[in-house]
Amino acid sequence: MNRRNDPNPFDEEEQEVNPFSNGSTAAGSKSRIPQMVANTLGFGQKHDATVDIPLDSMNDPKKKERELANWEADLKRRERDIKRREDAVTSAGVPVNDKNWPPFLPIIHHDIANEIPAHSQRMQYLAFASWLGIVLCLTFNIIAVIVCWIKGGGVKIFFLAVIYALLGCPLSYVLWYRPLYNAMRTDSALKFGWFFLFYMLHIGFCIFAAIAPPVVFHGKSLTGILAAIDVFSDHVLVGIFYLVGFGLFCLESLLSLSVLQRVYMHFRGNK
Repeated sequence: MNRRNDPNPFDEEEQEVNPFSNGSTAAGSKSRIPQMVANTLGFGQKHDATVDIPLDSMNDPKKKERELANWEADLKRRERDIKRREDAVTSAGVPVNDKNWPPFLPIIHHDIANEIPAHSQRMQYLAFASWLGIVLCLTFNIIAVIVCWIKGGGVKIFFLAVIYALLGCPLSYVLWYRPLYNAMRTDSALKFGWFFLFYMLHIGFCIFAAIAPPVVFHGKSLTGILAAIDVFSDHVLVGIFYLVGFGLFCLESLLSLSVLQRVYMHFRGNK
């Protein structure tokens, strides 16, 4: 039995996968295998040159080190510039926020000539005069009340007058004069608003003290016109002191109204 010509059922499979088989099929398989390998590995293609391998990725740590070094150098340069400016300001004698007023006992920082713009200095001086005015009014109010106390007015009005002065002088500086001073330096709308709010309360108190009605406050603890009339019939000297106090509160009220108008016009002009 001749099995030489029997077809081998595995010839086709062998021809596809056996690289050592003879014939064109073997040649085709040989050509396909390198082509498949080439396609997989990416070699031997026409457009292989378009494959871009980022060589800079190998140098990323060094690049980051250079960037950090440049950033540190720039930071040190800025620090040197700031230090140089601070030294220049100090050597030029430009005032900082040190306490310099009053000269005999510095308790606050105040320098209108060097810190307030030239076109606003006159208005700031008027506001400063207004603050000094309320300090004068409250101080003289204590003196007048002491005279009334000596003449039999009672100790209660003296303690009330002292409380008005101890609260009014520092609060007026903190609540409205200092905010106005800073507003003139920085043109801050918030500080201007703060000033307007408390300065109107200040004006209301001055008008109330100039009248001195016997409500809320004890009538003779403020040197207003009604208190002056009340004590004048009993003690002329006390009445004179109270009339002077009344005049001071009236002047303070008029000055404060003028300052309020000027500051408001300045604020409207800067909007």
